[in-house]
Order: sequence, then structure tokens, then C-alpha cells
Amino acid sequence: MLHATRTASQKRQDLRALLVPGAAHPFPGAFTPLSAQLIEEKCFPGVYLSGAVIAAELGLPDIGLTTLSEVAARGGQIARSTDLPCLIDADTGFGEPLNAARTVQLLEDAGLAGCHIEDQVNPKRCGHLDGKATVDRETAMRRIRAAADARRDPDFLVMARTDVRAAEGVDAAVDRLRALVDAGAEAVFPEALESLAEFEQVCTALDVPVLANMTEFGRTPLFTRAQLAEAGVAMAIYPVTLLRAAMGAAERVLETLRAEGSQASHVPEMLTRARLYELVDYEGYTRFDAAIAGAEPPTTPTPHTDTVVDPRSPS
Repeated sequence: MLHATRTASQKRQDLRALLVPGAAHPFPGAFTPLSAQLIEEKCFPGVYLSGAVIAAELGLPDIGLTTLSEVAARGGQIARSTDLPCLIDADTGFGEPLNAARTVQLLEDAGLAGCHIEDQVNPKRCGHLDGKATVDRETAMRRIRAAADARRDPDFLVMARTDVRAAEGVDAAVDRLRALVDAGAEAVFPEALESLAEFEQVCTALDVPVLANMTEFGRTPLFTRAQLAEAGVAMAIYPVTLLRAAMGAAERVLETLRAEGSQASHVPEMLTRARLYELVDYEGYTRFDAAIAGAEPPTTPTPHTDTVVDPRSPS
């Protein structure tokens, strides 16, 4: 109710406990606090917050237009709504090394469990598009070193992402990740790998947990958790999956409403009012409010019906 019951410190420890090579723990991407609560209810171990999703929710492309304050605010809204640890995409750290340092501290303040910072140039691009450019190794290392040194909570996870695979190959990605681990990264995110053999190569070459990005329509095939675990991956993210599913459904309903003049044919696919009340714990809030007022808790309001009559149907 209101906020998570586990503290930010506890959730950071939870994240670290999950980062076991070969576990391939799944972290679905949340796009709202409510979606994070659904992820928790379905017994996933953690939540991922995608920079691309935060940008899309603002009606922007993923080209580095979002600001640190926007990302930290959205991250805080989602982190406070769930007991699960939340890993957030911090893009390039939003500027120079000093900016990366401030980024980490604001994300700590927002209650996030960890973040990843990448080695693209500013402004960055989606990691599965052509035309990406990366900074030199020393610049990338300075970003990670600044982020790691700026932490006030040593349990806040600093993860390094590299995008050099697309232009320079997997061996170059491994070399870059080794340097970033030396700079202070405690886990790594090799973006846009193209085979299980490449994941296995990265996992074998490094002594820190490895993340796999299972985004749809990208360069990386959608491997199963079992396949990723066998390759040695510690966690897998599904960054845009829920947003794509939700927006796809929204688009279809709008098209039907426009064409047919009613949404009735889609109602069986929708979250019912009763289910929504359950997800947001309407009854819990009602009981709490009544207890404070010293009154008998009222009966939780229920919808007249969760069955919608289609006016086109014969009576």
C-alpha cells in the first residue's frame, strides 16, 4: 500500500543476491507503477526500467532526448510501488563523468537498486539500430569510475553496457567490458549479441554477472531462459515487451471503436474493474482509512457487473 514494504537498501541486496551466473533471472520491463505491481504479483524476481520505454511514454524517440530528472522521477514512481529490485537504464550517464556521478546519486535517492551506463556517444541511439557510435575506451572507463565512486550506498549496483559489438565484433566487446570492470563495473551488459556462442564467450571471459537483452525486433534472437542459463547469463531483460503488448491492444481497440462505434467486442480481452481494484489494493486502502478514522470499514465498492452487454446482440 502507498509504498513498497522493503527499503531501497534491502532491494539492492536482493538484486545482488539474484546476480548468479547461469540463473538467467527474468526482469520484465515496467512502463508504469501498475505494470510493476503486476510483474511482482506474477512472481518475477525483479523489474527493469528501459530508457527507450521512458522516452516512448513521453512521446519521444530513443535518441537521448530524455533528461536525468525525467528518468529519475519515473524510476522513483515505479520503484516505490513494488518490493522487487528495479534496475534502470541510465543511458550514457547524461553527460560527462561528473554528470554520471550525479546520475547515480539521484537514482539512489529515487530508490532504484542499480543502473547501467553505456559507452555510446551523446546523443545515444537505440542499441539495436544502425549508425551507433561509441566513445573511446578511456572515456567509457571514466564514466563508470565516476559512477562507482559517487555511490553512497555500496550495494547500489553499477553495471556497464557496451555497444561496440555492432561495429567492432564480439572480441572487441569483451575487451571493452574487461576495461569497464577494471573501472568499477560490477556487472556487464553486452548489447546486440547475435548468438548463444557470443553470450557464452562473454560469460566465460568475465568474472562478473552478464545481462542479456531479449528485446523484440532486435539483432539478438529471442532465446529461452534455459538457453541463456546454459550460456552462463545471470539475468535477462524484456525491456519493451509489456509496452508493445499494451500499445498493440490499445491500437486495435481504437480502430474497432472508430470503425464499429463501440468497444464492446474487445471487452472480454480487457482487465475487469474488479481485477483493477484487486491490483491497486482498493480494499486495503479502504481498511486503512477506516482504521485511522476509528470507523467500521465500508464494503469495498464493487462494479455493478463485470459483464458488458453488447447492444448489438439480440435480446
